[in-house]
Amino acid sequence: MYISELHKGIESEITVKGWVTNSRSSKGIEFIVLRDGTGYLQCVIDQNNVGEDNYNEAKILTQESSVELTGKIIENEREENGLELLVSKLLIVSISEEFPITNKAHGVEFLADKRHLWLRSKRQWAIMKIRNNIIYAIHNFFQKEGFVQTDAPIFTANAAEGTTTLFETDFYDNPAYLTQSGQLYGEAMAMALNKIYTFGPTFRAEKSKTRRHLAEFWMIEPEMAFYNNEMNMDVIEKFLQSVISEVLDKSKTELKILDRDTALFEKIIKNEFPRITYTEAVKILKGEKDVNGKNSLTTLEADLSDLKSKIEELKKDIAEREKMVSDTNIKKGKRNFIKSKIGQLKNELKSTEEKASYIPQWLESAKNFEFGKDLGGSDETVLTRMFELPIMVYNWPHEIKAFYMKRDADNPDFAKGVDVLAPEGYGEIVGGGERETNKDLLIEKINEHGLPMDAFEWYLDLRRFGSVPHAGFGLGLERLVSWICKTQHIRETIPFPRYYGRLTP
Repeated sequence: MYISELHKGIESEITVKGWVTNSRSSKGIEFIVLRDGTGYLQCVIDQNNVGEDNYNEAKILTQESSVELTGKIIENEREENGLELLVSKLLIVSISEEFPITNKAHGVEFLADKRHLWLRSKRQWAIMKIRNNIIYAIHNFFQKEGFVQTDAPIFTANAAEGTTTLFETDFYDNPAYLTQSGQLYGEAMAMALNKIYTFGPTFRAEKSKTRRHLAEFWMIEPEMAFYNNEMNMDVIEKFLQSVISEVLDKSKTELKILDRDTALFEKIIKNEFPRITYTEAVKILKGEKDVNGKNSLTTLEADLSDLKSKIEELKKDIAEREKMVSDTNIKKGKRNFIKSKIGQLKNELKSTEEKASYIPQWLESAKNFEFGKDLGGSDETVLTRMFELPIMVYNWPHEIKAFYMKRDADNPDFAKGVDVLAPEGYGEIVGGGERETNKDLLIEKINEHGLPMDAFEWYLDLRRFGSVPHAGFGLGLERLVSWICKTQHIRETIPFPRYYGRLTP
């Protein structure tokens, strides 16, 4: 049986197959934590139950050795899944060599080099399971709402988000590019099928290694005929609430493993998202407008003060524990426990000092932000600090938005776009808007962006033949996974990340 199914087999004899993730010894007993890809299970190998030969085999098992264990499943409320296996028979499949990833802290690049093995860790297992549940919830929402899943090509002859981030390749002796977005093709399919969504890999050749960037990632891009941007925002809100609600329901175990506080998500699924214009957002960012009595600049200053206090407390705690470790009379078990705690506190200190170091830069950026510029990562972080829910920022200066974004008829300096910024400093997770239907304005923007007109003739046909108002958005899957799992870096949210400088494993 699979570990995830064992609740059906309580008090019966079963066989599980998996890998040893952890082990410890007691007198005449080996305790093994087994994983099989569906869950984790403590297995008790008592010499009196398995015999001397099997017991001796259990003692040589190393981390990631593969085994088949037969025994009786019993309830044990002290265990994570409430179950335990009393082993009666052990069969070794293979003994693992010394596993390179241990419980000690490893560097980011080391773990990236060992990604094929890092995926086996409990944390990465939980993230991949949540990613799967998010994908399922996404399809579930759109299918229930009457959308048709369609597929956009990966090879394209044109840019969708600007020419500076294109991966160029050879396509039968002609230049071609890896797609930046399926949106333009999604518009064509919406004119045939009304409500569609694409879900596929996209590529951006940005030479960036920030925690928010990948060179290869997955995008969900719905497109809706006869929709304006207000209707588009309604769909975005309903979509995010639906996905988060389903993930909360199906990922309880995984969220617990990640120690993820889900109180925020409970609020999100019950409340409307704040909607503010770009103009309002800039005023809030610069401290010229308060939100519910809170000012961005004074809030940041208070955050910095709190972090500095926390840094001093952590340093004091570490010093006291290091003094305890130096005591020669302390027992070995307690010393090891304290050392482990010191390691955790030092990691927390490093993270806290890093957070504190950012705030002066954020304050400077917020105070000096120039109206008309795009929001940077730090600006998004400051804005979301002012709200408890995701916020929708709409009506952006048209110069900083894509060529296909529709101008606001009442104020042509602005485009009818929307970005959704996730709280807790995760920034933009959705970008979208209403599409330009005026063929002449589109031609003007294509020329303005220096794009080859012949590559967009097919796109202009969508305005020549039966043009209608339409809107849509794109959601980066990995950014959503990163926020829901509260990862420090987006590289943890995709099985094998590709980013600037990383092509293996």
